[in-house]
Amino acid sequence: MAQLTVDIGGRPGLDCRGFCTYCYFKHAQEVPPFGCRYCLPFTKGCEYCTRSVQERYTGFKDLKEVAGDTLANLQLLSGDLTRITISGGGDPSCYPEFTDLIELLASLEAPLHIGYTSGKGFDDPAIADFLISSGLTEISFTVFAADPELRRRYMHDPTPETSLEIIKRLAGAIDVYAALVILPGINDGVVLTNTIRWLEDVGAKGVILMRFANTTVQGLILNNAPIIEQQRTQTVEEFADLVRQTKAITTMRISGTPLCDPDLGSPFAILEEPELQELLPRIHRRAAIITGTVAEPAIRAILTKKGDNTEVIPVQKEIADLITIEDLKALDLSLLPSTIVIPGRAFVHLAEAEEVLSADGKMRTVLRGPEMLTADGETSMGMDRDSVLALEMAGFSSLINLINQYGEE
Repeated sequence: MAQLTVDIGGRPGLDCRGFCTYCYFKHAQEVPPFGCRYCLPFTKGCEYCTRSVQERYTGFKDLKEVAGDTLANLQLLSGDLTRITISGGGDPSCYPEFTDLIELLASLEAPLHIGYTSGKGFDDPAIADFLISSGLTEISFTVFAADPELRRRYMHDPTPETSLEIIKRLAGAIDVYAALVILPGINDGVVLTNTIRWLEDVGAKGVILMRFANTTVQGLILNNAPIIEQQRTQTVEEFADLVRQTKAITTMRISGTPLCDPDLGSPFAILEEPELQELLPRIHRRAAIITGTVAEPAIRAILTKKGDNTEVIPVQKEIADLITIEDLKALDLSLLPSTIVIPGRAFVHLAEAEEVLSADGKMRTVLRGPEMLTADGETSMGMDRDSVLALEMAGFSSLINLINQYGEE
């Protein structure tokens, strides 16, 4: 089995008919390289943490370039091609050579998947029929609301009725996953209920609810907070309650990010599986685990059962993957042992982290932990409970083995 990702390039806000009101990349500033897991040991900054995370593309790639990249990547694959995913910084529906691209990829005779679209670039409902006949089997479609006027106002969709008709046609034939960024007071409440019922009626496969972030603590790391002045946001707990309430009114698959997946019990489904926790290794050495405020209670509960000499310390950032060096600078060094484990995906360069966390004269070793300890709603949407539990068992086993290998005696 082999999967192919086709990157069409594009820039948020520029190659998507304008920013949605709530877009994460709205007001984004150019920032210095963060440092990340892909950086070389003695070099802070790589393509990923300098350009990719900021979606700093020059624009859409022309079709000839995309075709060349696709051919080159095909030659590197082994096994039968089972899936082709179209992605990019811009919105695929706005790609100037979209139909030609689809015809090209359809000739490879593998199921097509569009990783994300707002549909703002589609002005003719017939595009849905074209996509279905071309082999599209799955699409992630930002909906916001089934009310076309709300789409027009908050997504700046020039043809919202057309977009909704396309969703309807696609959902009747293929797997459609709808994404709803929730703006409290705007598309929650009755509006959300009506949207969920409409999506279920047209045949959507699932819905992911996405909490709107408006502060640095909530994850805006591109010097772009706030995105919407004075817009109310939800706490993580309030949002998780909304996800559960939404699941209660529909048979569709519902998940949320940063919390939660009611069907699977994730993130951290292992909390409900004491027998699996017993199978995790015991902790024999000491280390401090740095994480975000969302994950901290779960990680603490799991590791405490495996030993009493590991400290779990949250920084003032909700999502662990979005921790930066500024978060580490705010830690109280007197609380830290000589071995520190940071999240695997944190935007931090290890050499800089060791310098910052050793500023009191006590030399500390900083290690990068597993990339994933659990699955958030975006990841778990395509998983079953056994897959989530397997991921969590592997992640926590790796973390504990790291502590036992490099932690203090």
